[in-house]
Amino acid sequence: MPQHINRLGMGYPHPLRLILTMFKLKMNINLISMVGGLLILLSGCATAPSSIPIAVIKPENIPGTFHRVEKGQTLWKISKIYNIDIEDLAQVNHISDSSKIETGQKILIPKYLKKQEIVKTGPSVNNDDFDWPLRGKIIAYFGQTSNSMINKGINIAPISNYNITASRSGSIVFCNPNFPGFGKTIIIDHGDGLSTVYARNAEVFVKTGDIVSKGTIIAKAGQTGRDKNTYLHFEIRKGSLAQNPYFYLPD
Repeated sequence: MPQHINRLGMGYPHPLRLILTMFKLKMNINLISMVGGLLILLSGCATAPSSIPIAVIKPENIPGTFHRVEKGQTLWKISKIYNIDIEDLAQVNHISDSSKIETGQKILIPKYLKKQEIVKTGPSVNNDDFDWPLRGKIIAYFGQTSNSMINKGINIAPISNYNITASRSGSIVFCNPNFPGFGKTIIIDHGDGLSTVYARNAEVFVKTGDIVSKGTIIAKAGQTGRDKNTYLHFEIRKGSLAQNPYFYLPD
């Protein structure tokens, strides 16, 4: 048998070998293109583009005014003053999920984000600021991944006092003694589209329908499921969407 057709890849080039080589080369090019496209797609999913590329524009280069943070002010309170969505305010100022604003810090109020002022009236509107429901150590932050689950709130381990208080005035709209994965769980509706969630309680001192004021003791921190650590799982929600509690809670 002639050497050039003895085996593919041996001897003189064979037409079939050339076709195979070209096919492999084409496959490699297609694979590289596919991987590149996938990386672009994944990067797009990680950070959804906005109408204005805020991430590449420095705040000082965006038309608007600056607000200097006063003592006790939260990002949520500032957003209410200027009637701007808190998420937009955080994005344009590059405030991450784990960031806290500080007294004296300058917050950009972009001109293009300002909305027509809406005057809300009526007794159902809650003007209370939020407060910490439990004083202790933060052991899990908003957006942190643990056991393949994304934390939609913060986990607070008590240091000495296990009492949990209402973060803001409102009405108890949910009180479940054994909510799956969260144990004894309370939800307070604050009357303005915002609600707070208090989960993993050892004891509960309220019931559905109760009206509570900010600072009222509603439960004691506890445990649930296989996790025997004692801590409060706390969430702030706008409608059904989890919010970053750091944007609402004072220093």
